[in-house]
Amino acid sequence: MLICILSIVKAMEDHKDELILILAGYQKEMEKFLQTNPGLRSRFPIHIDFPDYNKEELLQISEQLCAKRQYQLNSQAKIALLSLLNPPANSSDDNFGNARTVRNIIEKAIRRQAVRLIRKHSTTREELMVIEPCDLTGVE
Repeated sequence: MLICILSIVKAMEDHKDELILILAGYQKEMEKFLQTNPGLRSRFPIHIDFPDYNKEELLQISEQLCAKRQYQLNSQAKIALLSLLNPPANSSDDNFGNARTVRNIIEKAIRRQAVRLIRKHSTTREELMVIEPCDLTGVE
């Protein structure tokens, strides 16, 4: 990693008038990265912190992800999803409230829905499009 940082610093110095470098990451990890080289922090004068999404925003994101794939969460599935979006009280995961979490949950739910429906003898178009609470069970 040190070689990478030295390369970044050199490229920034050599091409300062023609290079824009944007770093993105979680706050703690970015702070640790910026501390790896004494001159690195001064080369990034603008810092923007984005707060985690709240549960309602994560639900909206999940509905958008479903809609893009022509799925929808029924009302009970929305309630089940909201309960999954409560980070465990003893969790050490500071990055819980993010869209990646929701994307992973929805992708797993779609796979579980497919497995559930394949066991049926016949399936309606509506059943193919609806995510139910049972599809969210165990997808954390």
